Amino acid sequence: MKISYVTTYNALNIHNWSGLGYYIAKSIKDQKNDIDYIGSLQAHTNLSLRLRLKLYNKIGKSFVFEREPFIARQYAKQAESLINKETDIVFSPGTIPTAFLETSKPKVLYTDATFAAMINFYPEFSNFPLETIRHGNFIEQRALSSSKIAIFSSDWAAKTAIKRYNIDAEKVKVIPFGANVEHNYCYNDIKNIVNRRSGKECNILFSGVDWKRKGGTLAIDVAGILNEMGISTRLHLLGLVDIPNYSILPDYVINHGFISKATEEGKKRINQLIEESHFLILPTNSDASPLALSEANSFGTPCVCSDVGGITTIIKDNVNGKTFTLAATANDYARYIYDVFTDTVRYKQLALDSFNEYRTRLNWQVAGAKINKIFKELI
Repeated sequence: MKISYVTTYNALNIHNWSGLGYYIAKSIKDQKNDIDYIGSLQAHTNLSLRLRLKLYNKIGKSFVFEREPFIARQYAKQAESLINKETDIVFSPGTIPTAFLETSKPKVLYTDATFAAMINFYPEFSNFPLETIRHGNFIEQRALSSSKIAIFSSDWAAKTAIKRYNIDAEKVKVIPFGANVEHNYCYNDIKNIVNRRSGKECNILFSGVDWKRKGGTLAIDVAGILNEMGISTRLHLLGLVDIPNYSILPDYVINHGFISKATEEGKKRINQLIEESHFLILPTNSDASPLALSEANSFGTPCVCSDVGGITTIIKDNVNGKTFTLAATANDYARYIYDVFTDTVRYKQLALDSFNEYRTRLNWQVAGAKINKIFKELI
C-alpha cells in the first residue's frame, strides 16, 4: 500500500518526539508498504496572533501558536498539496496536521493522548488561556471526527477520545507503542542476561529528561531506603542534563547524563545500562505512554512505576513490573523491590515475563502488523 505519512516535523529525525515518528513510520514500512514522508511543515503567524501572544505573556499565560486553527489550516493546506494522488491512506501520528486536511482517502491517526486529557495533566498544558483550550479542543475534534480510524497507544487515551470528544467507539482502536530499541534478543539471550545480573547488588535505572515530573527525588529516596534495608543498591540516572535540588548526589547514585540514540556508541551504552539493571523505576506524576517501560522490558528488566495515564496498558502488575498510586511512598516502592529482589526465583520469573510482554505486545513488529491490518480493512 502507499501511505502518505503526515507530520509537522521531520519524522526521519530520530530525536523528534522521542523517536516515535521515526519508529512508527518504520513499523509501517516494514510491513512492505511504501511511505511518502510529508513533514517539516511550515506556517506563518499574523499580526493578531502576535499581539495575542504579547498580551497573554504579560498576564503569565501560555499562548501556543500550534493550537490555533489559523496555523493548523496552513499545515493542512501544505500537506494536501504534497499528497500523491496514488496514495491509499493518509496517516498521521498526531492530530494537528490533518485536522483540516481535505481528502477522499481514508485518514488514520495514531497517538498517545487527546488534547483534552493533557490539560492540567502535563505541566506545559497547565497554564493555557481559555482561548487556547477552546481552539485546541476544536482542532482535536475536527481531527478525530474526520478520521476513519483513531488509534491510541493506551486504553486511557482511547477512553478520553470517546468520552470527551464523543467519538464512535467502533472507530477507536488501542495499539501499544513498541520499544524504540534495535536488537534481536531471543528468550535464551534474555535468560543469560538475567542470570548475569548480580544477586548481591541491586541496580535500578531511572530514565527521563524531566526530573520533577518523572519523580526523580522519589527514585533517590527508594534507593536510599533499600540500602538502609540491607541491600547494596545503585541508582543509575539516564537522560538528565540538570538535577534540581541536588548539588551533590548521594554516593549510591550514578548520573550518566544524556546519551544520544543517534550514534551506535550511544545505543550500545544505553542498552548496556538497561541490561545490567534489575529494575527500571519511574514514579512519574504524569505520563501518557512512556517508552522507557517497553524498552526496559525488551531486555527483561521489570518496571516499578506510578499508575497514571496510559501506563497500566503497558505494565501489568506482577507480570512485567508493578504500578503504584500517586499516594504511594518511597517505602512502598522499596518494599516491593526488596521482596522481589531477595527472592531469586520470583525475580527471574518476573524478568522473563517482562521480556515476554515485550515479545508479544510491546514491540514495533506487532504494532506495525496491527496497523497494517487496519489499513487493509479500509481499502
